Parts: sequence; C-alpha cells; structure tokens
Amino acid sequence: MNLVRSELLKIRTTSTWWIFGLITLPLWALTALINWLQTDALASNTFGDVPADQADQIQAAQSVDSLAANVYTNGQFFGLMIVMLLGIIVVTSEFFHQTVTTTFLTVPHRTAVMLAKLAAAAILAVLFWLVTTLFNLPFGALVMNSVDLGSQLGSGAVWRATALNGLAYLLWSVLGVGIGVLIRSQIGATVTGILLYLGGAVGAAIAISILAARWGDWINDLQVLVPSLASSLMVSGTEIPGNPPRWAGAVVLIGYAVVAGAIGTLTMRRRDIS
Repeated sequence: MNLVRSELLKIRTTSTWWIFGLITLPLWALTALINWLQTDALASNTFGDVPADQADQIQAAQSVDSLAANVYTNGQFFGLMIVMLLGIIVVTSEFFHQTVTTTFLTVPHRTAVMLAKLAAAAILAVLFWLVTTLFNLPFGALVMNSVDLGSQLGSGAVWRATALNGLAYLLWSVLGVGIGVLIRSQIGATVTGILLYLGGAVGAAIAISILAARWGDWINDLQVLVPSLASSLMVSGTEIPGNPPRWAGAVVLIGYAVVAGAIGTLTMRRRDIS
C-alpha cells in the first residue's frame, strides 16, 4: 500500500491530474450534446407509434435499454482515451523526469513497483469513471424524460452498462501502463496511444464494413478484436443484432489488459534503465 500511495502522490503533486480533468469536462459536454440530439432523433423515429405485436414490443424494449445505456455511459469514448493516457503518464513520467533510477534504488523489487503503478492507474481510472457517472446520472434522467421514455433508472440494463463502463475504464488504464512501459518516451507513447485508440476505432470500423460488404456479415464479428470497439461492445446495454455478444467484448478487452500488464511487468524487470 505504501508503494501505491507513493505512486498516487507522484500524480497528485503534479499538474497532470487536473489537466486531464480539464480536458475531460469539455469532451464530456460535447458528447452529452451529441447524445442528447441523437437520442431525441432516434426516440422520435423508433417510438413514434406503440408496437402492436409482442415481437415488436420486445424489440422496442431492447431499443429503450440500448438508448438508456448509451446515455448513462456518456463520455465513454473520450474518457477511455484519457485514462489510457493517464496510465501512460504514470510510467513515462519517471523516465521523463529521470526519477526512475531513484525509484528502483529505493525499491529494488521492480515487480512490486510495476504492480503499484498498475494499481495507481486503476484507482485514477475508477475515480474518473465515478466522476463522469455522477454527471451522467442526472444528465441521463433529464434526456430520457425529455423524450418521454422515463428515467429508466429502474432498468437493470442501465446499471449493467454503468458497471461495465467502470470495468472498461479500469482495463484501459492497464493498457496505458503497458504502452508506457514498452515506449519510454512520454511524447512517443502518448502519440502512439492516441493513434492506436482513434485510428484503431475509425480505421477498423471502415475496413470491417468494406470487407463485410464483400465477404459477408460474418466479418462484422471481427470488430471484437479491436480494443476500442471491444470496450464499446462490452458496455452496450443490450445484445445488438448482427454484432458479437457483449461478453465477447469483455473477454477480449480483459485479455488485452492481462497481456499488457504481464508484458509490462516482465519488460520492467529485465530492462536496463540507465
């Protein structure tokens, strides 16, 4: 615990945490506005008439759950990128400020140091998730009531999506630590992380849609292999027709996080820091 507190102190005594916090707020507000407009449009088109048969009623209920889950996890896309970058900074700041030698002289057991960094990054990620969730609860209720669908806070789908959103924040912070260990340059690791996150999401979505049009809808299942798309799939409030199951996204993302953490720990133990 002393090592974890030490890692948190390193972040808390720098401007890193509040700079990322200031970046997160306008991004959250931007996505909140977009989600509100999309929810209003989708609700008008989807729920304009009351479904007549049972199948349509079930589909409508799933659509409401999906809308609510999206609204109550507002800001996820950029939020996950922010916690990934925080995970990178937790590691690369040691090399940037040239304090890593002192750290390992004080604590020779590198595995313990790495585990402390992973724990500190996870704690920061959970705090960011908690803050955005506290914003999302009143915002989500406001949006859902504005389209006459009720707050949906009594729906299990909303709380499952919110909890899985927290898991996604935690796992992306671990991925960030892994990237930071592999690329010691703070600028290089940050740029690489952003390119992998944004480029992976956009590029993979375009490539998969093109391949699916040529080779068949089964190609769509490959989207689960892309981390940013896997986390989005995992948090989806309902099973979406044509997409892989939600649990597949969770398994893939957990797998990436475990591999990143393991590789990061082994690399930190063996790497020359001079």
